[in-house]
Amino acid sequence: MDGYSYGRGGTGGGKLMAAQLLPDLVAEGLGRNPDGPAVREPGAEITYRELNHLTNRLAQALLQRGVQAGDRVAIWLPKSINAVAAMQAVLRLGAAYVPIDPLSPLPRARQVINDCVPSVCVTEPERAGALSDTEAIPTLLLGEGARAFDASIPAAPPPTVAVTPDSLAYILYTSGSTGRPKGVCISHRNALAFIEWAVAELRPTHNDRLSSHAPFHFDLSVLDLYVAFAGGACVSLIPETLSFVGARLVDFIARERITIWYSVPSALTMMMDHGGLLDAGAGSLRAVLFAGEPFPIVPLRRLRAAWPGVRMLNLYGPTETNVCTYHEVVDVPSDEVTAVPIGSACSGDRVWAVRDDGGEAGVGETGELLVDGPTVMLGYWGRPPHDGPYNTGDIVERLDEENYAYLGRRDAMVKIRGHRVELGDVEAAVSAHPSVREAAAVAVGAGLETRLVAAVSFREGTSASLLELKKECAARLPRYMIVHGVHELTALPRTSNGKVDRRALQAICEEVSC
Repeated sequence: MDGYSYGRGGTGGGKLMAAQLLPDLVAEGLGRNPDGPAVREPGAEITYRELNHLTNRLAQALLQRGVQAGDRVAIWLPKSINAVAAMQAVLRLGAAYVPIDPLSPLPRARQVINDCVPSVCVTEPERAGALSDTEAIPTLLLGEGARAFDASIPAAPPPTVAVTPDSLAYILYTSGSTGRPKGVCISHRNALAFIEWAVAELRPTHNDRLSSHAPFHFDLSVLDLYVAFAGGACVSLIPETLSFVGARLVDFIARERITIWYSVPSALTMMMDHGGLLDAGAGSLRAVLFAGEPFPIVPLRRLRAAWPGVRMLNLYGPTETNVCTYHEVVDVPSDEVTAVPIGSACSGDRVWAVRDDGGEAGVGETGELLVDGPTVMLGYWGRPPHDGPYNTGDIVERLDEENYAYLGRRDAMVKIRGHRVELGDVEAAVSAHPSVREAAAVAVGAGLETRLVAAVSFREGTSASLLELKKECAARLPRYMIVHGVHELTALPRTSNGKVDRRALQAICEEVSC
């Protein structure tokens, strides 16, 4: 394995790859497998040599539009070969890419653009008009299909720029508790610390095919792309429209000869229950990775028993740290355990739990999980840099000296199909309706059945239907954040200090939803 000094172990340590910056990984893939497939999308494929040329042409076009090292460039495209090349072109210029959810409503996309103020937005012609009310942001327009770009632009490499491992590489926007998305700033060093660990664990080669299930604005996509590039492997892009269509995903795994699969657990559960995943067999799969939400024990036990020869890794970490712990599922206990452990530290990070009294949790004790190490973000865009350990807000139990189990959240954040949802973000959208006096949101159910329910009180003499409130959400929020139900209350339940009593609200909404 030329160019690698592979290491093993849960905490990483030592340099595992030659790459110092994220764009180096495409160069490594080019050196390993120049004429092999790098990226596939439905109906099209691009080799590493072609990806390198397209990336250089896009970088030249961005240079012509004034992009410089340190700038931000918005990528507002469907998941595609073009989007992958655009992200790599931005990195080659020493700039940072900002992927925008292509399925989000226009106001949400504008919030992101207005917050990070990109120097250029790479998008499709049909989206360009939506930027007319922004502050004259230049655009680079890419048409449909692979390599749909002006071939007259030279493919010469861009000039060398001053970039360090601590330079900003990309910004991922997540749900914010104030009703506005917030941008998590990740450096090259942050991302590569995780990628190095993943490469050492998975040992990708040019024979591998990695799936890309997560959208590019979701942190799971980082492994799909960059682990594939590091090994000269191929990454097969799953369109957003297929992300939760069970039978077609099962067919995708077989047709694309996927060897490494990575997704949220709810996608795997859905594929088992509604797509015939276990009947189809493991096929070419040699590793299945999952993250973003707890994997319930019963379906995981079925998967583990059906595929005894496939490695299964449960990865954990918020967007602010990418993956900081992992647990390899060798067997699944038959006792009353409800979810697989999140395991022990990886990616060179250190993790520990802090009790409410401030002391470190011992074995058998619970506390909030803290993370410190190379994967911890630079900070949130537009806010002071982050310094020191990151408080995850996740409550865990310390199982032994190194391993932890996830128990729940300290705050009002929930997961919908692996996506982080701050309930305050949903509440702000519902409250935007003129008839709503106050609103609070809760999540009911689990896995793919998780639903957002809003409890609302209306202004005197007014009301609003579920459809009206759904429309209010749809105009402001991604699809997975739209409320599924509404429960009308005269007033929201309150605690003795006047705050919304979320425990009481949860019980009310769960009873109504049954």
